[in-house]
Amino acid sequence: MKHFVILIFTACITVFGCAAQKVTHPCLLFTPDRIQQAKQRIKNEAQQSAAWNELKQKADELLKKNELSGCDYLALAYCMTDDRTYADKVKKILLNTVRGDNWSNNSEMLARKPAWRSELQLAHKCYLSAIAYDAIYNTLTETERKEIAAGLDRLGLQPSLGDWLIEPTRIHSLNSMGHNWWTACVCMGGILAISVENELPQARLYAAKVNEGLPEWFAFAGDVLQNKPKSFDSNGGMYESVNYANFGISEALLFRLCWKNAFPGQPLPGIPQLSGTPEFFMHACYPRTGNLNSLNFGDSHLNITAENTLELSYALGQKSANTLWYLNQVVQGQNRDGYFRNTPIGFLYFPDLKNAPALPDLPTSQLFGDIGWATIRTSWQKDATLLAVKSGHTWNHSHADANSFILFHKGIDLIKDGGNCWYPFPEYRGYFFQSQAHNVVLFNGEGQPTEQQYHGSMLDGHLSGLMDGGNIKYVLADGTGPVANNFIRNFRHFLWIDQVIYLIDDLKTYKPGKFEWLWHTEGTVKKEGYDLIVSEGKASVAIRPIYPEMLAPSEFVHDYPDNLYVEPVQGPTEDLKGKETYYSFHYPAEVNKVKGLTAIILKDSAADTNLPKMERMDGKNWIGVKVRYNGKVTDIYINLLADGSLMHSNSWIWADGWETDAYLLAVTYPENGKPEEASDLFISYGSALRRNGISYMASLSKLDVIQKNDGKKVQLHVQGQPFIHATFFSPVKPGSLLLNGKQEAIRYEDKQLSVTIDDRK
Repeated sequence: MKHFVILIFTACITVFGCAAQKVTHPCLLFTPDRIQQAKQRIKNEAQQSAAWNELKQKADELLKKNELSGCDYLALAYCMTDDRTYADKVKKILLNTVRGDNWSNNSEMLARKPAWRSELQLAHKCYLSAIAYDAIYNTLTETERKEIAAGLDRLGLQPSLGDWLIEPTRIHSLNSMGHNWWTACVCMGGILAISVENELPQARLYAAKVNEGLPEWFAFAGDVLQNKPKSFDSNGGMYESVNYANFGISEALLFRLCWKNAFPGQPLPGIPQLSGTPEFFMHACYPRTGNLNSLNFGDSHLNITAENTLELSYALGQKSANTLWYLNQVVQGQNRDGYFRNTPIGFLYFPDLKNAPALPDLPTSQLFGDIGWATIRTSWQKDATLLAVKSGHTWNHSHADANSFILFHKGIDLIKDGGNCWYPFPEYRGYFFQSQAHNVVLFNGEGQPTEQQYHGSMLDGHLSGLMDGGNIKYVLADGTGPVANNFIRNFRHFLWIDQVIYLIDDLKTYKPGKFEWLWHTEGTVKKEGYDLIVSEGKASVAIRPIYPEMLAPSEFVHDYPDNLYVEPVQGPTEDLKGKETYYSFHYPAEVNKVKGLTAIILKDSAADTNLPKMERMDGKNWIGVKVRYNGKVTDIYINLLADGSLMHSNSWIWADGWETDAYLLAVTYPENGKPEEASDLFISYGSALRRNGISYMASLSKLDVIQKNDGKKVQLHVQGQPFIHATFFSPVKPGSLLLNGKQEAIRYEDKQLSVTIDDRK
């Protein structure tokens, strides 16, 4: 035991080594180095000069007020000008503040058991006070410093860190409140602790405790008993939404930056999750003409951006050119709380963008498997096409949207998320959070159970199998868990080939009932024959159901009793000032098993009439569609036996000359050619594909495959198991083989390419 105590004491000396010397103010954000850089940039950069003029004007206006809010503007003005007028105003505000009433005055929070003395508003006051005190520190007398520090300890440090971090008063845990509130309350309290360290010795230990505790927040892996999700994806994403991920992460980074500035040379504990967070926000964005958009899954909005996180990451050393690209896409002021150049933090830390690349060096598809997000796009050019899919945990800021998706095309989210509103409104609980506000399949009018908003989805949705082969892209969504009260199977395959995105829904319920497909759209909507056309400006798509039935071809629905029919449904707008229409495709038959196939056709313009021709096909144990478009034919087959219907027997079908056990098969060939001359093959969940006695693909386990043949160049994307031996047909020996994006040595015999993949750990 003595040995243990000695080790702990030694560790504390290491962690708190910074406490041996006094802090030199200003040390948090408005450091002398940054102020000097800012003065130089004003001379050389027109944007910085304009931003400074705005900041100074606002500071001058704040001289007429006596409010803590805005003290960061006054503090910056003092540091930039050395004009004591600003410092004297800040001092007056701080003295009035510490002589005033408690900040812990939120009656709702104080009524909880035990009482919550701190929340986001108090955290923000901690931040403002810290920045203000730090900036004017050298203008204060020792008596004034002690009075202000003691007051800030009472008002801010004790309730914030006392509730969230410090024993023996802590009441919160990462399991109960480990989302964005934790970093806001803890880290703003930590910044305040750094600012008053010289006057309050205990504050030195508080700040070190925050520094030490942050990695635990990032590493929180969830829990089983209280059904809490893992906070961060292994690729850097955060489940809470773009909005709250940016807020929570940036609050943490703000503390780390203040720590680094205040204690140069002192180590920052490693946080592996931070390496991927900038790219998460990039993958979750949509570059377009006008405001940069972001995925608005959950409690977020299209105009929310993550410049806060990316600026601070850059300042802390993650100096990626991709970050400069992202910041170059953000329109000044589009995000209400953004660190733009005309804000104190943005003015000092917004990097010079003259070397920002035109496009980022990022893949066009990305899977965040731990949180259940995926993005697939045609390119990183502005106004390209982006498909975003979500199927993860439901709780808190993450809505009941398992298997939902958003489609951006030519700058518009034509198939959109229903949105959200402020939480106290009944529309939030009754509509925006629930499945009805998302692009999902309902059964007997029901989606996910409504209580998941509070208790979470005990069984989560999942995304897997992402592949990007250029003109062929794929991802699988499994939303069975969140709707397990009704569904045995709720799978949605997204297969994107050329200008068409195919949604293949594999649905099975415990009892017969009625299925309906929901579509939330942006722009004008018009039914034309079997299609629902959605258009806004130059952007347009045609939604064409193919299975279980096509849309009724006319408005006389009663003349087509077997077809799907469209029902317009009213839901509230996000501003709650009116109603907007979304659409439900109803299948009139009562069944307990459905295979749905819907084509989303990406039109070149609203006037584009050159749409693919699609012909339904079927055979024994399979259904499919033949698609003719621009000189090519794509045959898509859905194996009706490969959905778990068979226990031990393999799911063989014979379809148009193909013999396979694959769940999905797509074959693309010239319109005047033959299927066996296919240039592109897509196989989902198949171990073999044969035709005319030739093995086109063979594996002992079922795999997902994209094969592209271009003369003597072969591209293969293969996944499904950690250890794979497989063969693929090639009529001639290839000159090059690209396997999962990497050049591979060619093993070729009897017109068969042999590949081995070993991802075993």
